[in-house]
Amino acid sequence: MLNKITAFVERHHLLSHDAGKYIVALSGGADSVALLLVLKQLGYDVEAAHCNFRLRGEESDRDEQFVRSLCERLQIKLHLIHFDTKTYADVHQVSIEMAARELRYRYFEQLRQDIGAQDVCVAHHQDDAVETLLMNLIRGTGIHGLTGIRPRNGHIVRPLLCVTRAEIVRFLDSLHQPYVTDSTNLVPDVVRNKIRLEVLPLLQQINPAATENIARTARWMAEAEKVYNDAFNISLFTSPSSLFTSHSSFFTSPISTLLTKPSPECFLFELLTPHGFTSSQVEQVFDALKGPSGRVFQSPTHELLIDRDQLIIEERHESFAPMRIPESGLYRLPDGRQFRAETSDEVAVSRDPYCATLDASKVRFPLTLRTVQTGDRFQPYGMKGTRLVSDYLTDRKRTLFEKRRQLVVTDAQGEILWLVGERVAHCYAVTDATRSILRLSFAATAQ
Repeated sequence: MLNKITAFVERHHLLSHDAGKYIVALSGGADSVALLLVLKQLGYDVEAAHCNFRLRGEESDRDEQFVRSLCERLQIKLHLIHFDTKTYADVHQVSIEMAARELRYRYFEQLRQDIGAQDVCVAHHQDDAVETLLMNLIRGTGIHGLTGIRPRNGHIVRPLLCVTRAEIVRFLDSLHQPYVTDSTNLVPDVVRNKIRLEVLPLLQQINPAATENIARTARWMAEAEKVYNDAFNISLFTSPSSLFTSHSSFFTSPISTLLTKPSPECFLFELLTPHGFTSSQVEQVFDALKGPSGRVFQSPTHELLIDRDQLIIEERHESFAPMRIPESGLYRLPDGRQFRAETSDEVAVSRDPYCATLDASKVRFPLTLRTVQTGDRFQPYGMKGTRLVSDYLTDRKRTLFEKRRQLVVTDAQGEILWLVGERVAHCYAVTDATRSILRLSFAATAQ
């Protein structure tokens, strides 16, 4: 087993004897105990870290005492921490399993930085990788979810991914090395336990080599993923018909180009899932591509708009709260943007779309800066009669997202005097009779 792990470590460049110390995540179970012993036998400089999540009463304390004794016998430095996992889960509204995971990995990274360790070694093995692949398959996944567990993820490394749980137990038995067993892993009450205790044994009845075959498939999928990612990124960013155009707060993708790809739905999946869209939403978006313009889809973090030949994806934002402007002065918005109102006897008309010059005698404070509302009308400068602001913006080919963000300035009577960044209202415009002006300026980006 040592030879197999050594070859795996070298092939994936996981560890180096010249890199300094490594932290071993030590629970006291067979997997982590084997990892500690293997790395020590292979000559790596290791320290252990144990997390007591206080979830299993006396059993949790038993595990802690076991790892204390083990590290003392092996003369390996041990770092211990206790967590109030249930309180953390309640406060952050996550499951106990997710709370333990977040606490564990946050602590490992902080410890790694504090003691100057190179990486954190965790004891995931081949069976864990197979369980993960099956979990992803059950939940629904793309190609990335079929690669199992990666040997490295940032500063987390997994030297035991090449060996099975059975090999680990045989290794420990050969050394007469005891270990502890987490009783919660023996009950099929969560998905992973059901797969480990019920699904995999059934698959092995069908084919004794099922676990190894699934693991081999995951390894091939990991290699195929590299080719897939390379081809996808070339098409996404660098090909003459690039799918992706990035802007400051959003990105766009031409639908006509997307539909020329060998698998448009696959490309759509890769475009959308990093932004929180589910596989079922990807199917809905794909079905809507040839439908009418204007469909909107939402993920927890982003919104997607089908606008003519464009897919437009941007982060979701909180609604803009109206700002009252009681008098001339400088006003700062919560996002850092600025609005300024000032009067001047020097009559000069601004050509800057974000600076409006109005006849001061026609304007009554307080002003209000707000987003466009349904039914808003104004008379654009130089035009006869009033128009719906929404129709004006449609003529300007503004997207639904841009319309929702469009700001207007109204006077004390609620009349629109400026469509910010676009045009002033005709009845407030500077004329030959104007003797003083009100200059309104808006910084479109945070200062």
